[in-house]
Amino acid sequence: MAQNEIKDPGENTGSSPKPLRKLTKISSQQAQEQNRPKPLRKLPTVNDPGVHFREPETTPDNGNAAAGAMKAESAAARKPSKTVKNAHEKKAQAPRGADFLVKLLSVAASLFLVCAMALNMPIIRYKGETSNISIMNMFKQWKPLNKEGDLEQNNMDLKINSDIIIKDFTDGLDLPQLIEGQYSILLLGFDEEEFNTDVMWVLEFDIGHGKLNILQIPRDCCLPDYTDSPTGKINSVYAMGRNYNLTPIQKVVNAVQENFGIPIDAYITTACFDIVDMVDLIGGIPINIENEIMYEADKIIPAGDIVLTGAQAEWFIRFRREWMEGDIGRMQNQRRFMAAAMNKLQSIVKDEGRIKLYSYLKQIYDNEYLYTNLSMEDIGMVADFASTLSMDDVTVNMVPGEGAKYPAPDGVEYDVYSVHKRATLDMLNKYYRPYQNSMKWTDSTIQELITDYVYDVYDDTAATLEEIEDSTEPQRNPAKAPR
Repeated sequence: MAQNEIKDPGENTGSSPKPLRKLTKISSQQAQEQNRPKPLRKLPTVNDPGVHFREPETTPDNGNAAAGAMKAESAAARKPSKTVKNAHEKKAQAPRGADFLVKLLSVAASLFLVCAMALNMPIIRYKGETSNISIMNMFKQWKPLNKEGDLEQNNMDLKINSDIIIKDFTDGLDLPQLIEGQYSILLLGFDEEEFNTDVMWVLEFDIGHGKLNILQIPRDCCLPDYTDSPTGKINSVYAMGRNYNLTPIQKVVNAVQENFGIPIDAYITTACFDIVDMVDLIGGIPINIENEIMYEADKIIPAGDIVLTGAQAEWFIRFRREWMEGDIGRMQNQRRFMAAAMNKLQSIVKDEGRIKLYSYLKQIYDNEYLYTNLSMEDIGMVADFASTLSMDDVTVNMVPGEGAKYPAPDGVEYDVYSVHKRATLDMLNKYYRPYQNSMKWTDSTIQELITDYVYDVYDDTAATLEEIEDSTEPQRNPAKAPR
């Protein structure tokens, strides 16, 4: 190193070099004393990893005495007494099952509490009833049979009667209702090809008054503005309905709402072969058959008091060949099946209990004998209400009208059912709008094919299930009897 690079710290001049620091000369003995390393902390080595010994801390002041003490203690630690060694061996060998069980139970209990809190807590910020959006409620409202899709938000003018539906009015039914006090379900039954809806019922549960009003819609009702089918029949709306951006079920719901003014809360669809399984599941339907019914040559229902099997129930519901009034006769016969099925429902509740009824419903649900946007919980609540009704609490109506010819655009005349609009509006206002203002002529899109009615026998078909239970079969056409 050059001398001009070494500066004296005590020199104040800016450019003059500083002198080198003077080194103090020490003796070799002093050097050995200063360079002597401090004693390191020694850890004992033991056979039992569970035994730990605490070493005394040393400072530069204790010198060799501390180091000697550490050596002695370390030596003692390397040779633990036989008693201590045996004690630690026994401790290591002791079973730890109890500790493990306690830890396991603690973890399980913690997980349970966390899950319970999480499942019932709101999953998003929400104004209103937060219970409606909890994870637990999501499972309750799970709809695995919602194969037709959800219904769109209802945009129809409900015309709610504000004199009845006041601010705090409630019917106690925990369902998402369009109108408080009632709950309406559209029930559709498909033909064998699952193309046409040959059975169309609206089940309106009047919760506030403890009633059930059922509307039968003839499959041949002519609604040409709602379908591309040349027949113009309502049973083709599902498969050939217009408004192509809508789901098939939504097309039917819209047609029913716009023509008949009944807000539809939910739907259920099923096929004729599913009826077989459902009836067999509950053990058949007891009914009285006045005269033998021959659905086909090898499909005969004997006369008398019998219990319809699933297959016989399908034949009974679909049979129409011999009825004088054809499809109308079939609908009258279906009323008798309704009454018999209601009796069966009540007997299940009375003899086997509600739990058994719910068990049947769950099996129907799990086996997918129907499609619906209802959850299992929803179905249970509706069934619970229905089971409290008597036969006299259920009224059945058919849409008023008569047979007519419809000159289709393809040049063919089809046999259809022409609705009597005035009689239909009167019937709807009396039975199906308990919490709405009366429906006016302009509120419905019903088109009458004929205005000079030939007959009005179907203008008033109201009957309770109790009355239907005691009714006779529809009139038969002798010319169509099997030979």
